[in-house]
Amino acid sequence: MKRLITLLTATTLLSACGIVSYSTNSEQSFDEQRLRRDIKELASDRYLGRMPTTRGETLTLDYLETQFQQMGLAPANGDSYRQAVPMQRFLTTNATLQLGQQPLKYRQQMVLNSYREQNSVQLSNSEVVFVGYGINAPEHDWNDYANVDVRGKTVLMLVNDPGFASGDPSHFKGDTMTYYGRWDYKFAEAGRQGAAAALIVHDTKPAAYPWSVVQNSWTGPKLDLQGSLDPHPDLEGWITLDSAKALLAEAGQDFTALSQQAQQRPTQVALGLTANASLQQTTDTAISYNIVATLPGTEQADEHVLYTAHWDHIGSHLDKIYNGAMDNASGVAAMLEIARAYRAAPTPKRSVTFVAVTGEEQGLLGSRYYAAKPLFPLASTVGVFNIDSTNVYGKTRDYTVVGFGHSQLEDYLVRAAQAQNRQVTAEANPGAGGYFRSDHFSFVPKGVPAVFAGGGSVPWDQATADYKVAMKAQMRGCYHNPCDTYRPNWDLSGTLMDMQVYYGAGQALANSDDWPGFNASSEFHRLRPAR
Repeated sequence: MKRLITLLTATTLLSACGIVSYSTNSEQSFDEQRLRRDIKELASDRYLGRMPTTRGETLTLDYLETQFQQMGLAPANGDSYRQAVPMQRFLTTNATLQLGQQPLKYRQQMVLNSYREQNSVQLSNSEVVFVGYGINAPEHDWNDYANVDVRGKTVLMLVNDPGFASGDPSHFKGDTMTYYGRWDYKFAEAGRQGAAAALIVHDTKPAAYPWSVVQNSWTGPKLDLQGSLDPHPDLEGWITLDSAKALLAEAGQDFTALSQQAQQRPTQVALGLTANASLQQTTDTAISYNIVATLPGTEQADEHVLYTAHWDHIGSHLDKIYNGAMDNASGVAAMLEIARAYRAAPTPKRSVTFVAVTGEEQGLLGSRYYAAKPLFPLASTVGVFNIDSTNVYGKTRDYTVVGFGHSQLEDYLVRAAQAQNRQVTAEANPGAGGYFRSDHFSFVPKGVPAVFAGGGSVPWDQATADYKVAMKAQMRGCYHNPCDTYRPNWDLSGTLMDMQVYYGAGQALANSDDWPGFNASSEFHRLRPAR
């Protein structure tokens, strides 16, 4: 029998922005079987892992356009649902790297890429300098590049940031990763400093993922935005922890002691060794697309509430298809079902726009492009609800908001979750830097409050707890691996509850006159202050 989950009925939300009320049609429901069909379809082998600029993209775009057309949502880019995202495509065909006396094996011990538009990149006798965490953060009185000129040199740095390593909440943000801990920041800062090459030492705990994720995510075709102003070094990549320890030992340094020093104070150590590297690649231009559909509001149509989800995954490598069922076929399917609910319910005052973005796995490319060239002005974008991987582990008593505390937009989630008798909590592992790792973050530095939420850690009952243990065992190691496939035995009741929260919160915001801002405790407060 088809299982239907009824949406939130009439509820009153008391937001920090003011009194907000919303109501939905009590007969309006999410269709679990339709949700499953969308996940299963997008995660099927037919889509070849949904890599941007491939046939997998073409099939994905056609599918999404068809769904939005059938709903009757309007195309957001004139008469088209597509927003072209110009990209540069790079494919490493051969890479070698020798650090000191150590030749490192590609994929097994290192990965290496270049975002230079040239077919061959060489690095000869480049001095290797250890630069701690590779961070230049004046507000934290911290500069790992102080008193050292790294122009033309190879910088070696630790993953995450000193606060995570120390556990001291007064040091950076303690075990909550700051943006300075992200790999994209580290590579960009190395480029700004003039380094010829930048290498991050992989360590599973502070990285929050195993080496296999680096192998799968940093090999194969790589994409960047055409004309990107990101200051890439000539070469950038990762090396394994064991390789880094051996390199430092060759330089007469102890990895553990040097890492502990780097936690406590900015650190620069010339290792007295050189790096030699060679990289061959193919490079060309390509166009990928965001898909954008909108439901015009009845009264304030120029003001938009956005829902985002990335449609892409990492494609196929070595004859294996990376289907990305949880990440992020499930998120796109959830967004489609939420869009259908909006279309079936009374139209809200504000417009509601749905953005299926490209290139998230390549560095939030599609959402970054939209934030730079929005189809609707960001000044009239009220807030963003992002969906990236849904809860396939059953209903939970709590509801997780990643990076909890940044903005008043979270208040809408709190009230909607409370209507389900659920408690809102921050993520269990803030050191993983989840707040910076999905598409909502592309909007945050532009001054638009954006949230990334869903799931929880407290199962609804014992039966759900038992199921969660078993399913976690089945899904272990599947992040960015071929085993992230659709499973008919997934319990999607938690996904449906989370969708209710996002739908209810979005309805409240779309029917209000409020403009949520960033809280005073957020580093983004100055961009759109809470009132």
